[in-house]
Amino acid sequence: MLAVFLFAGVTAPIGMRVAEGRGYDADARLIAMAGYYWMAFLLLFFFVSIFIELYHFILTAASKRLHCDCGFLIFGPSPRFLIPVVLSLIFTIYGSFEAQNLKTEHLFIRSEKIPKEGGIIRIVLISDVHIGGALQKAHLPAILRAVRDASPDVLVSTGDIVDGQGAYVGQAALEFRKISPRWGKFAITGNHEFYLGLTKASKFMDDAGFVLLRNRSAAVADVLSLVGVDDHDGMTGRGKMISDREVLLGADRSRFIVFLKHRPVVERDAIGLFDLQLSGHTHRGQIFPFSVLTKLAFPYHSGKYLIPGGSLLYVNRGAGVWGPPVRLCAPPEITIIDLAPR
Repeated sequence: MLAVFLFAGVTAPIGMRVAEGRGYDADARLIAMAGYYWMAFLLLFFFVSIFIELYHFILTAASKRLHCDCGFLIFGPSPRFLIPVVLSLIFTIYGSFEAQNLKTEHLFIRSEKIPKEGGIIRIVLISDVHIGGALQKAHLPAILRAVRDASPDVLVSTGDIVDGQGAYVGQAALEFRKISPRWGKFAITGNHEFYLGLTKASKFMDDAGFVLLRNRSAAVADVLSLVGVDDHDGMTGRGKMISDREVLLGADRSRFIVFLKHRPVVERDAIGLFDLQLSGHTHRGQIFPFSVLTKLAFPYHSGKYLIPGGSLLYVNRGAGVWGPPVRLCAPPEITIIDLAPR
């Protein structure tokens, strides 16, 4: 019975995709909830167990080295199993609530490239929404409401906006279409758009009213240049790779250049060719302490960074979740960016 349970937990994401592809949306979400919550619990159990075992090892070694009786501080086999189980369960439950606690972050930038007569330009950034995940149908209304409340002039998505299929994904596209910023909506591809399939992802973007920027720029109201590139890892093996520099050189340097790139990586030869890079992808690790590993992989991990040459990079934590609908020490966010004249 235990083997069957473990096998079901491991294969749940595959079962979710199969059910989703055949139109069994409710079954897909049920399978996903069970499998992904189990995944979060196991991840936390692993880390907590390592901490408990490390504590046990240090205390046992110290008691032998110092010839002192620390037996009352040393856990027996049962507590060393039950404590991680209980703590992991608590963290998983708390993380499921944190995943729904959407935060709105603000970034204020002054630039001489912003005309004084135009006033403040408001960009709202969303990233890594992952529509099609376990509980995205429940999370999406809060994201849409936060975007509407921000009243953006421009809405941008830096990839991984869609991550599944099914009727509720089509409904989500129609809900996004109801949001109409005065200067439009723009999006780029993340790695999950390629995993889903570019044809399906492009249809979602079109139905949702987004202009998809694939290695090209777009002029916005004679004030901004939005430049978008495909996710490089997603493009691997799918055609010719174009450097960031090559794409950025096609933008009008007299305008404020906003560079949309899924991964928070700055290519050396692209430094100085943009004013603001907007990225996502990291989720800030999504579940602590997994964030320690993602921080090692992506030094530009979350928040605002000053790039050599006077440019800025902002990394969004993501509005949704990948896999487990759980976040720990990494609440979801949308970002409001106000551009003002200097």
